[in-house]
Amino acid sequence: MADEPNLNAVELATELTIAWLGNQNNRFTADEVPEFLRKMHATVTELAEGAPTPGESSEGQDQRFTPAVSVRKSLASPDHIISMIDGKPYKTLRRHLSTHGLTPDEYRQRYNLKADSAMVSPNYSEARRAMAKKIGLGSKGRASKAAAGPIAPAAQQPKRRGRAKQA
Repeated sequence: MADEPNLNAVELATELTIAWLGNQNNRFTADEVPEFLRKMHATVTELAEGAPTPGESSEGQDQRFTPAVSVRKSLASPDHIISMIDGKPYKTLRRHLSTHGLTPDEYRQRYNLKADSAMVSPNYSEARRAMAKKIGLGSKGRASKAAAGPIAPAAQQPKRRGRAKQA
């Protein structure tokens, strides 16, 4: 197909149908093949005309999104945050948003949330903070400096050159 970039919709649909039916795991009767070819042709034609796919929006960014839950209900529990996309609870929204192709800023903009609205539940955040303190994250630099004490200037402690004297 790479050799023929100007295939028309019928030829392309035929090639795709042949490839699909050639797979031994697909089971079709002879009566189902013409209907499958019609559906394939309709799909290829829609794509060739530039019709939006089901995941795309023809209106772009102007599309209005209806939240699954209210902002108040989303942030009501300290154990989880309820997603405004699907109404399910999550401890952190970052991975959930990435599966929907969103960043936290895009999510906030989509549902008119404040710029500092939470993406992590308060209890989960506190548990992570406590664990980090327990294992000493962030305190190693301060602890090692305090244990070493004040550093003496080089002028007070002259360096000796050569071999050490034997007694």
